Amino acid sequence: MSLKTLGAKIFAGIVHKQTQKWATNPVATQERVFKELIAKAKETQFGKDHNFGAIQTYADYAAKVPVRDYEALKHYVERVVHGEADILWPGKPLYFAKTSGTTSGAKYIPLTKESMPFHIQAARNAILSYVHETGNAGFVDGKMIFLQGSPELDEKHGVKFGRLSGIVAHYVPAYLQKNRMPSWETNIIDDWETKVDAIVGETINEDMTVISGIPSWVQMYFEKLHQKAGKPVGEIFRNFNLFIYGGVNYEPYRAKFEKLIGRKVDSIELFPASEGFFAYQDSQTEKGMLLLLNSGIFYEFIKADEFFTENPRRYTIGEVELGVNYVLILSTNAGLWAYNIGDTVAFTSLAPYRVVVTGRVKHYISAFGEHVIGKEVETALKQAMEGTDVSINEFTVAPQITPETGLPYHEWFIEFENEPQDMDAFALKIDAAMRKQNVYYDDLIVGNVLRTVVITKVKQNGFQEYMKSIGKLGGQNKLPRLSNDRKIADCFK
Repeated sequence: MSLKTLGAKIFAGIVHKQTQKWATNPVATQERVFKELIAKAKETQFGKDHNFGAIQTYADYAAKVPVRDYEALKHYVERVVHGEADILWPGKPLYFAKTSGTTSGAKYIPLTKESMPFHIQAARNAILSYVHETGNAGFVDGKMIFLQGSPELDEKHGVKFGRLSGIVAHYVPAYLQKNRMPSWETNIIDDWETKVDAIVGETINEDMTVISGIPSWVQMYFEKLHQKAGKPVGEIFRNFNLFIYGGVNYEPYRAKFEKLIGRKVDSIELFPASEGFFAYQDSQTEKGMLLLLNSGIFYEFIKADEFFTENPRRYTIGEVELGVNYVLILSTNAGLWAYNIGDTVAFTSLAPYRVVVTGRVKHYISAFGEHVIGKEVETALKQAMEGTDVSINEFTVAPQITPETGLPYHEWFIEFENEPQDMDAFALKIDAAMRKQNVYYDDLIVGNVLRTVVITKVKQNGFQEYMKSIGKLGGQNKLPRLSNDRKIADCFK
């Protein structure tokens, strides 16, 4: 056992004990975070505008601070971007994470000296949690790769800005610098396909033990490795045993990954965003990710099926229930207040609090009142594939409201790696799994409002070509699992 491996195991034990302290006192932990946030920000412009000085309880806060999305908070953010201090949080932020917006174009999410350390600690603690539970720490002696955006940053009014993954790249601890790949020169390549080719060239002869990134883009890396070496990734990297991912559900990709690798490897799921690092998988045996209640974020939750009603109830951590789909609302030490990030979650455990990401509040299908969410389509596809040799590269789902003939339907656009022998039977399996999960969808099928799902095959690399065509190939960009319109769907017809 190397000194680095031994050190990792000792450190993992220490971090586990620290985590247990707050994880076993969730309500008190969140109350402390809440009070610290309010006290710190009461002299900011936002704090003065919302009378933070008079806030004594959460009820006071909920009454004074409405839930906002980026559009509603934008006028405050723009003042910070233009160089003003003490607007949303004391002083100026360290960085702005630049992300793709909706109606506003680019979004600028502040990262402060108080919030930035939690992004780094959470990623570290996710790995240490794995080490503590499994005892596996040998990977620390090998090479690690993190497929991410460019670490090059711009600067405006004394604040640097860039992609979150590029910002985080500047915080890789010294003891990992020698293990980390790719090189700086490769990491700053803008064109994603050129960058992945360069990464393949740099890593193919290395002892890679940990690989991390969004599954769809790691899959692209694996495919290029396989093409160049002519053998499975697991043979190229014999000590590769840990895949770390976030951004999308791994399950739709798992069969393809195991085929590309040639064997199973352990995986750790993360739930990071520019707005904060919210959760990580702390167990290889329990479902869900540990919600980070001690990371400078105060959480509120609104039931997804009530979110678009007038004045929906806001719940705190002690009030949530298992299995309910909630919209995630944040107040953070980066100066976001009652902020709707757009993600939906459901709790799989209340002791400790663990969540799964169920989708996006704006990414759903309810053209007929069915309220279909991302988790449901992912689960349906996984169940349809079980016990078969079917594997897929990517998929998305959209409603077809005005078909040329027959009843409307949900159209599944699937890029198969290995397609089913009987496509109609496969579609029926998906449909049955959907009906089992979603009573509204089942009612529409039974009532002859909808017919069963229709599968449209997408050509090989079709989704990659689509993402490239809209300037979102690689990095942190993700294909929406479902849409309530046909903006994406019509690109494949």
